[in-house]
Amino acid sequence: MRNTYSYKIRATAFVVAILLVVSIFIADLFRIQVINADEYASKNIYLSSASTKIDALRGEILDTNGTPLVYNESSNTVYIDASYFPKASKIEERNEIILSLITLFDQKGVEYNSTLPIELVGTNIVFTENNKNDKNKLFAKDYLNLNRYATPQNVFDALCEYYSLHNMSVADAIKVASVHFAMVKADFSKNNPFTIAENVPDEVILIIKEQSRFYRGVETRIDTERAYYDGTIAPHIIGYYDYLNAEEYASVTEKYKESLKDENLTEEEIETLGLRSYKMTDKIGKFGIESALENELRGTRGVATTVTNADGTKNTTVTTAPVNGNNVILTIDADFQKKVQNILASKINSTKEIQNIDTAGSIVVMDVNDFSILACATYPSYDLSTYKKDYTQLNSDKSAPLWNRALRSTYAPGSTMKPIVGFAGLEEGIIKADTKILCTRVYNFFKDMKFYCFNVSNHSGSEMTLESALKYSCNIYFYDVGRQLGINKLNEYFKKFGLGSDTGIELTEAVGVVPSIEHRQSLGGTWYPGDTVQAAIGQSDHLYTPIQLCSYVSTLANGGTRYKAHFVESIKSADYSETLYQAEPEILGEVGGSKSSYEAVKKGMISMANTYASLREADYQVAAKTGTADAKKRVNGVTVAYTNGFFVSYAPADNPQIAVVIAVENVKSAGLPNYAKEVYDAYFSRNSEITNSQQSGNILN
Repeated sequence: MRNTYSYKIRATAFVVAILLVVSIFIADLFRIQVINADEYASKNIYLSSASTKIDALRGEILDTNGTPLVYNESSNTVYIDASYFPKASKIEERNEIILSLITLFDQKGVEYNSTLPIELVGTNIVFTENNKNDKNKLFAKDYLNLNRYATPQNVFDALCEYYSLHNMSVADAIKVASVHFAMVKADFSKNNPFTIAENVPDEVILIIKEQSRFYRGVETRIDTERAYYDGTIAPHIIGYYDYLNAEEYASVTEKYKESLKDENLTEEEIETLGLRSYKMTDKIGKFGIESALENELRGTRGVATTVTNADGTKNTTVTTAPVNGNNVILTIDADFQKKVQNILASKINSTKEIQNIDTAGSIVVMDVNDFSILACATYPSYDLSTYKKDYTQLNSDKSAPLWNRALRSTYAPGSTMKPIVGFAGLEEGIIKADTKILCTRVYNFFKDMKFYCFNVSNHSGSEMTLESALKYSCNIYFYDVGRQLGINKLNEYFKKFGLGSDTGIELTEAVGVVPSIEHRQSLGGTWYPGDTVQAAIGQSDHLYTPIQLCSYVSTLANGGTRYKAHFVESIKSADYSETLYQAEPEILGEVGGSKSSYEAVKKGMISMANTYASLREADYQVAAKTGTADAKKRVNGVTVAYTNGFFVSYAPADNPQIAVVIAVENVKSAGLPNYAKEVYDAYFSRNSEITNSQQSGNILN
């Protein structure tokens, strides 16, 4: 009986408990669905949410007048996404899609990403020019594993085997293999889509989308591309912006990881670093201002969050707004830069036609009062708007149009060093302005060695003062002054004027060499007394860039203050509402010295400039010095001797505003004042009340 009674009690308690739980559930359900129905209906209960990055626009690059030299335009990009592209094991399907894309691109005149170092010429397969790196990649053990002596046909056969291309024509097989090879070079993977074509017309995009079932993994997107006011204006200075290569991606990724190691970073700073980090599909400045100011021009990505609601609808909101890149304003005036480029190109091309010689050169124009670069031209040159398309041809051109001669070529500057030597002689008490030294044509101070004066037609046998020595560029005068100063003292003054040192510009520049005993010994050589007199006339071991020469003559013009040279005038926020940086004159060094020494050197440089009719008759006074230096180079295995011409100057001489330096390879300096006259005319006709319509003289007299 007790057991039966106890069982009934337990059963009753269990039922009561069940009823209580059900009652609570029903009451809560009633509260949700009836009492608080409106509140819960207003809440969008979602099934999922996802975040995506929003790209920021890159900043613009403008000239000093606000003309956008580089800006952004929208364009279509076609890329391949490995997540949906046929697997590598299904190579025939890949080939079918790639060949169809190539055919479509060829029909519509679209350039596509292909870098294979072999090509079909007629019926022959040959290596393309300048393909060393690509050939090394092809021959590598982890790729085709070919011997170094493999022929183009060997390479083609190996590619056909590797990518199953035997059923195609030779021409099609090379095209398809070229895209495959470009994908390998770009490290194509699920995490790294491959960009096959940019600037694709809308009609091609439409075809790809309409046939999306066939073009599996081929995707399209709208990108921003760099556009140019005039792609021929200062291309060596502005630079280029393009996709990261594997080495660059590894480098920026390593820098990002290093930045994250800072234990003092806030969560917000960590998030910002992540948004500014690079994907393999990103672009980066390759050289020039695009590279040097990468951190300013590059924006910060934003974040968009997409919420999928219970009913399947999606709502996207921008949770972190993108911050567009800052805008960089240069010191260069686009119109003046273009005129200087045209002057340089016209003069050099005329020289080529008249003298039938290969030549090249550069012109640098600098404000002597703050060392802002007003123009910087190199010739031969190129067009940034077609740089990518023309790259192979430009890179193989023996005239080296891609090379920035103004900033990176170093030369023995010849007699352009004589103003410094004269200045040093005055300051060290070796000479006075009226000290006379007889030009004997042959310098006989050393018993076992003779040095010559080659500019003697109008002064041999005359006693030279500093003014006349600069006017006629008398070697004997400067041999003797240099010998008395000694190489260490000469070296000291060359360095005071910034030679052999960085000028401070934002771009990559060569440093050059100041002649010294230590430098000669570092090369395993010996310094002789005769080297000192050679150094005094700009020969010996001197090696300087044109922009260094411009910095030196600007220092001479303003009375001894060497400023930091610069291309960047200011940096503005994306909407131009805020100035983030404004260039101010920054002193790198002071030469010192008396005003009378500067005046004496200027007087000699004015006399020298006035020996040229084009400068003598100008409405402004120029102070200048020419220079011609011997040089040697190897051409087809043969050492060839030639001369380089230089012209350093500033004007107006009584109130200096700008310095103009010209360096031209394989010519003498006699014709360079005519270059300078046109440059000064172009500047003063737009920048002051000084105007001059006079035409310059003959080219290279």
